[in-house]
Amino acid sequence: MHIQMINFQLSGVTEGEYAALCDELAPIFAAVPGLVRKVWLANSDTGIYGGVYVWRDRQAMEDFTKTELFDSVENHPALTNITSKDFGVLEGPTAVTRGSI
Repeated sequence: MHIQMINFQLSGVTEGEYAALCDELAPIFAAVPGLVRKVWLANSDTGIYGGVYVWRDRQAMEDFTKTELFDSVENHPALTNITSKDFGVLEGPTAVTRGSI
């Protein structure tokens, strides 16, 4: 399992417009090979949005970063200050705290 966190701010769109776009994109993300789960994030107070991606493995995440879908998010005019960070998972303690998928 591998985790990727993508965060950004909105530019030129309301949170409602962004939420509607997320609803539209969710089925497309659901079909991404190797993506086990995606949690969509929104913090209206700080203006930070994004997602937590749970990948089958690091290779699946790396493959995703080479797709047209990733490129369309990375270059979307309504998203600014985009960051992407990835993390390995400590399987032992994660299983104890029920974090395993």
